[in-house]
Amino acid sequence: MSAGGPKAGRDGRAGEQRFLDPAVLARLGTLELRARTIVEGFLSGLHRSPFRGFSVEFAEYRQYLPGDDLSTIDWKVYARSDRYYVKKFEEDTNLDCYLLLDVSASMGYGSRPSTMLGAARTAGERRGLSKLEYASMLAASLAYLMNRQRDAVGLTAFDERIVAMLPPSARTGHLHQVLLELERLRLGTGTNVAKPLQVLADGIAKRGMIVLISDLLDDPERVIDGIRPFRFRGTDVIVFHVLDRDELTFPFERATRFRDIEGSEEMMAVPSAVRAHYLAELNRATERFRQEFGSIGIDYRLIDTSEPLESALTAYLATRARTR
Repeated sequence: MSAGGPKAGRDGRAGEQRFLDPAVLARLGTLELRARTIVEGFLSGLHRSPFRGFSVEFAEYRQYLPGDDLSTIDWKVYARSDRYYVKKFEEDTNLDCYLLLDVSASMGYGSRPSTMLGAARTAGERRGLSKLEYASMLAASLAYLMNRQRDAVGLTAFDERIVAMLPPSARTGHLHQVLLELERLRLGTGTNVAKPLQVLADGIAKRGMIVLISDLLDDPERVIDGIRPFRFRGTDVIVFHVLDRDELTFPFERATRFRDIEGSEEMMAVPSAVRAHYLAELNRATERFRQEFGSIGIDYRLIDTSEPLESALTAYLATRARTR
């Protein structure tokens, strides 16, 4: 194949995308390595994007203004972009960011083949890239990106209760602690999204950002009521609703026994007979989240675990930009 031309451009973009593909990243080593690969690949893509305002400079720098100290100009950025940017100081950018990660049993489902080991699975479960594995990579990538922006990042993992909690910090070494905690997480039991939200609401003393990563397989009313108070306090909130491709499309064909991962209920069903009803209920639930959250200024994103992580990181940067 000859170099150059439109096809080369498309292949180049595909090459960038594979560094954001969770199935490819799952075969790398530590979660820290995966997070660094994801974020650096993402930022590298933004540097080459025609949407220059949505680049790493947008996240960490501001354009030079007359009167700024010339010593604060980042000449490496100038060499790359032919524009003058001033690196922001920590007091201009620091924000307390709280990552809330759902580790309930339902997060163990995964339908795509993967060589990755990691989060424990129940017996007989399909060996795909689970929602928890995907969500952990997303949380790690966000933590890495937050740390690059000198934001203080904290982690709260929960099922029916809080199972791990690290308060936000920007200290040297704290990012490694967060990533190490993410590596240690294992699947829990049932889901209670409202529990960690209540604990955080009682403990947050200043305005910050909440990032909830969950499959939201909980009572929608309880989820919405748990999140709403944060917006009333001026806290920015992003909700990443993480679902497997099977859950989004219901591709099953033959008569199948479906089991509640977080309970003991089982049901035999012919997929073709229930698919339309299932998809209608799913669409009703996601649309309710979208409308309810949107009405109070919460950024809601439905995430398919078969897709690259780029859209989630872009959503974070967009929300983070509004806090500046």
